[in-house]
Amino acid sequence: MPHFDHAFDWARDHVESGRLPTAVLGVASADGVVALDAFGATGSHEASVDDRYPLFSITKPIVGLAAMHLIEQGRLTLETPLTAAVPEFGAGRDDVVRLRHLVSHTSGIVEPAMDAVEGLRAGLLAPGRDFAAGTTSRYSTIAYSGVAALIEHASGEPWERRVLAVGERVGANGFTFDADSPHAPIDAAENGLDFERFASMRHPGAGLFGRARDLLAVGSALLRDDGSLLSPIGLEAMLRPLTAGLPRLDPYPASRGQDWGVTWNLRNAAPALLTRDTYGHGGWAGTQFWVTPSLGVCFVLLTNRADAPGVDGDLLHNAVASAA
Repeated sequence: MPHFDHAFDWARDHVESGRLPTAVLGVASADGVVALDAFGATGSHEASVDDRYPLFSITKPIVGLAAMHLIEQGRLTLETPLTAAVPEFGAGRDDVVRLRHLVSHTSGIVEPAMDAVEGLRAGLLAPGRDFAAGTTSRYSTIAYSGVAALIEHASGEPWERRVLAVGERVGANGFTFDADSPHAPIDAAENGLDFERFASMRHPGAGLFGRARDLLAVGSALLRDDGSLLSPIGLEAMLRPLTAGLPRLDPYPASRGQDWGVTWNLRNAAPALLTRDTYGHGGWAGTQFWVTPSLGVCFVLLTNRADAPGVDGDLLHNAVASAA
């Protein structure tokens, strides 16, 4: 197996320099974990490879895997309208928001704060729109409240149960929507987030907690593409670009060289990366989860600082890719 010394040096150096408070870095192949280590501390708690972290937006593709499983079972399609589950949605809108819009950041739903006191359903049902569905891409977390509603409607089960079952299918038993981490973001309040209130919302777009090894188990299954998570055709469908040719609004303009598939960030033209088939997702406090099928590798970075000047994750991408 390759050695990923440069990648782990990156993580260690970022903690020792103070750019990151903690870092749990893990690398896996289709056969399982190749390397895993932890650095730093949050307060008096030394980081451990077994610690759960708030995953923030890495939640999105895990929720997406749950939705695609229902598509494979014939209970949903990407064309299913949100009103099938939430009939009161879209009052005053003359367009139709479908599952494919919700999972590709093209729904046009006005984005509230992640810790909005009025709650998730109020945010989903707020009047107005940013743009007509399917015409533009602007990153949306509230849209995943709609995805969760469609999962519940199609399955007849709580959406959280269906999402946790994604991990259970591949032995990733550490995922939870219960606030359970010693590594809350150290700068949440100064960046405008009431973390305790946010965590209590169990947000389907950003509320999952998990360990590095849980995400690595998911990544290994995706690399095997053996049907343990999805059928090969289901995974292929998730990785089809849904935003090609659309205008991209901040924080993901076209110059970043990426498209959105079904919940996955497809970094197929990212100018700084050595690879062209990397897909995955990042999270608000610096968490990262990326899979590169052509190299047979995935990696996870768990950390807990939202505003981290001088941290360029593309350097880590390239260090992992080069070793693989």
